[in-house]
Amino acid sequence: MYTRQHRMLARTLGVALVATVALGGCATYDDDFAAINSRLDQLDNRVQGAAQSAESANQSAQQANQRLDQIESRVQKLEAAKRRTPRG
Repeated sequence: MYTRQHRMLARTLGVALVATVALGGCATYDDDFAAINSRLDQLDNRVQGAAQSAESANQSAQQANQRLDQIESRVQKLEAAKRRTPRG
């Protein structure tokens, strides 16, 4: 019936089959991790872009506030100045 060589061959094939299935699973996980990492990289780039836009908007708002403050002080000076009476 089965000889020692047949049993050794069956064991070798079994081990090879298990190894193939295990390595195939690893490749699937590697693909999954690669896809997840790619998505995380995309999200990171979008977050960095949003942060830069926010910083730029903040700087623009600060400049606008400074201009408003300058105008406000001029308006206050004009309002506080003595008013001339018209000649007449």
